[in-house]
Amino acid sequence: MVARLVQKFGGTSVADVARLQAVAEKVAAEVQAGGQVAVVVSAMAGATNQLVEYTRQISNSSHTGHHDVVLSSGEQVTTGLLALALNAIGIKAEAFMGWQVPIITDAHHTNATIQEIKPERLEEFWYSGGGVPIVAGFQGVSPQGRLTTLGRGGSDTTAVALAASLKADRCDIYTDVDGVYTADPRIVPQARKLDMVTYDEMLELSACGAKVLHWRSVQTAKDHTVDLRVLSSFVVGDGTRVVAQRPFNEDTCVSGVVLSRDDAKVTLQCMQLQTGWEELLTMALTAQHIPCDMISYHMVEPGIAHVSFIVPKGEVARALDCLNPYQALWRESKADLNIARVAVVGYGIASHLGIAGAVFQVLGEKDIKIQAVTTTPIKLSILVNEEDAEKAVRLLHTAYGLDREY
Repeated sequence: MVARLVQKFGGTSVADVARLQAVAEKVAAEVQAGGQVAVVVSAMAGATNQLVEYTRQISNSSHTGHHDVVLSSGEQVTTGLLALALNAIGIKAEAFMGWQVPIITDAHHTNATIQEIKPERLEEFWYSGGGVPIVAGFQGVSPQGRLTTLGRGGSDTTAVALAASLKADRCDIYTDVDGVYTADPRIVPQARKLDMVTYDEMLELSACGAKVLHWRSVQTAKDHTVDLRVLSSFVVGDGTRVVAQRPFNEDTCVSGVVLSRDDAKVTLQCMQLQTGWEELLTMALTAQHIPCDMISYHMVEPGIAHVSFIVPKGEVARALDCLNPYQALWRESKADLNIARVAVVGYGIASHLGIAGAVFQVLGEKDIKIQAVTTTPIKLSILVNEEDAEKAVRLLHTAYGLDREY
């Protein structure tokens, strides 16, 4: 029995009343087993996208507190409905908004970062007669007292951070898949479910396109050593555990091959390579909270190069705007949206030279052009044309022996 448990249910798990009632039964089973349970919920599937669309129809401005007031309402609905569903089956439950806990964040609206959770009110609810606190995911409150939202995957982060603050024995993330796979099964039907993956591997998988967990939630789990599981709301199984370490052998040196279509390549043509140019670019983008990586350059003449880097597709315009003060350093800029990132993740990347070699050999044999490469000790990431991306994933998945045996 787990003495203290945080359960998180994603949008597909709470998509309608019937699914909310099924979630209530899952929560009730843990309570009846004798555990102290806290629950975090997302908005119903599609609700947040609809709310975003409403704000876009009214205003072109973004990243404001008014947007957060609108976007956070989706979780308020599911929090209240699940509390009603639990009480209807005899399980005492109470709904808590982020500001009521409170979950304190910075003031970066629509993409805030949790700074502190004060769990005393939830613990008082437990000890004043038991019951289940239902906490709205994805939202918090700034030091100025304004509603904030945590950005994509924010409810995962809420759940893991809450588990850390409550010193929970485990945090279970329920979603529409039954665990973490070696590749997206929609792209690679032979993909296998992983029984266990490390925090570091999951961080790389999440950052490179795996949609199961947001990287912020994984980083929080790693920072606080939260025992994390990914489970399905719809099928019974053990899911995938995310842990500090896992057994390693030659057959598990690669954990997965993942694909991201969320990036764009920005190229600054004929840029003057003055001292510190890389720092100039990254600092300008970082100041606006725009992630940037895979910086590369191609010399066209001494001191002059075409400089390329990767940013999220939705941030291209903002990236170019924040580089405007340095526009005299290059001739023109262009953005290529027809690219994709394919990453191979596993602890064997640094120690097994053949892993990197296989990428170039396997893709080269099929005339798949690699535009850029970056590596870390547990990840090799390449940039390819979008039309080649899925084929590249399937080729590499097979090359590393990850295909399921039927």
